Amino acid sequence: MAPTRTKICNVPRHNQATRRTSPPRDPVDEMATPSKTPPGADPKQLERTGTVREIGSQAVWSLSSCKPGFGVDQLRDDNLETYWQSDGSQPHLVNIQFRRKTTVKMLCIYADYKSDESYTPSKISVRVGNNFHNLQEVRQLEMVEPSGWIHISLLDAKNSPIRTFMIQVAVLANHQNGRDTHMRQIKIYTPVEESSIGKFPRCTTVDFMMYRTIR
Repeated sequence: MAPTRTKICNVPRHNQATRRTSPPRDPVDEMATPSKTPPGADPKQLERTGTVREIGSQAVWSLSSCKPGFGVDQLRDDNLETYWQSDGSQPHLVNIQFRRKTTVKMLCIYADYKSDESYTPSKISVRVGNNFHNLQEVRQLEMVEPSGWIHISLLDAKNSPIRTFMIQVAVLANHQNGRDTHMRQIKIYTPVEESSIGKFPRCTTVDFMMYRTIR
């Protein structure tokens, strides 16, 4: 008998390659790094609208620590080139105490990652209360390489501005696990109430703003 021949069929290479194809990647794994925190408007523009007023001068300010020459004065001097620099362990605290219960609508913080790098805050907590012993956190904010003004609304459960004797800003973490922090400016705003006599058009031009206050 003639020997039987067995026909061997080779699997095409492209089919073999298809079998080894890894499953589709999860889109989450391909996400880019978190987007940078966008800067807010210059607070001076908000002041010109006549809807808010800066009240930081009415408060007593204190810090958990500071490097000599880099303290409260630099935090409140309206100069974006100067800054508060902490000099101690985290959290780094800014304490703002009012003599009477005060309505606060918004907090504005200026940070500059391009200049401060690892000194730049990455996580901030804002707390309010009557004094140091009953502070409660109302906002926690994470920031990614911020460069500009950060606006933090301070509203209660009814979406109304909070009323408080004290605000504490706590820096919980810095970029690149930095130890000490830089904060260049902090401003505090209260809403401007409408006149009880009647509602009048707001004067927002520079010329009108010069005569807004009776001297």
